[in-house]
Amino acid sequence: MNTVVPLLASLVSLVFALLVLDQYRARRRPYQLVWGTGLLMYFIATFCEFVVSGFGLSSFFYRGWYLFGAIFVAAYLGMGTLYLLVPRRAAHVIMALLLLGSIYALVRVASAPLDLSKLVEGEVLKGVALPKGVRLITPFFNTFGTIALVGGALYSAYVFWRRRVMPHRVMSNILIAVGAILPALGGTFSRLGVPQFLYVLELLGIVVIFIGFLRSSEVFAVPVRRAART
Repeated sequence: MNTVVPLLASLVSLVFALLVLDQYRARRRPYQLVWGTGLLMYFIATFCEFVVSGFGLSSFFYRGWYLFGAIFVAAYLGMGTLYLLVPRRAAHVIMALLLLGSIYALVRVASAPLDLSKLVEGEVLKGVALPKGVRLITPFFNTFGTIALVGGALYSAYVFWRRRVMPHRVMSNILIAVGAILPALGGTFSRLGVPQFLYVLELLGIVVIFIGFLRSSEVFAVPVRRAART
């Protein structure tokens, strides 16, 4: 179970990332590039989970899982949403701050000592193998990303509902919000000592977000602020 579920999540997120990056190749919109990058990070994180669960603990894949999954994913998906909702100049400033924070997180995770003896082979990964000082970085990235992603999706749904335009986008944004909440819940449960739901909620989360994308791919093609003026 702890091998198959991360593998499925990695495959779904990879396909999803390639579709969004293909949109970026055609349209060159910043939010498509950032969202595609965030989805590639989702793929890397869940693939690391698969490798560790299937082939044993590895410091390289553990660090990759923590950096891309526990720290980066939510922040970059949320940043992509901000590119849809805030003025371009403000989004660039926030993106620059995120990149600086990402470099700091990369250095800290890459250089931190690991104690893999605190983990059990075959069980769901947890951050306990890293020093507490490194783990304190995570909430800043995750809080920012979750608020931006969930809040942005719900705000978008509200705008389309209030304007009575493109009702299909209301549902697609609600699905994106729900899908974003599920992995966040999994991380919260894991920190509370109930880690067994993490991989399942990660899979359900990316599937629900993907369904929201397929429900209306236009949600990534037209900024909400433009639709609000129609």
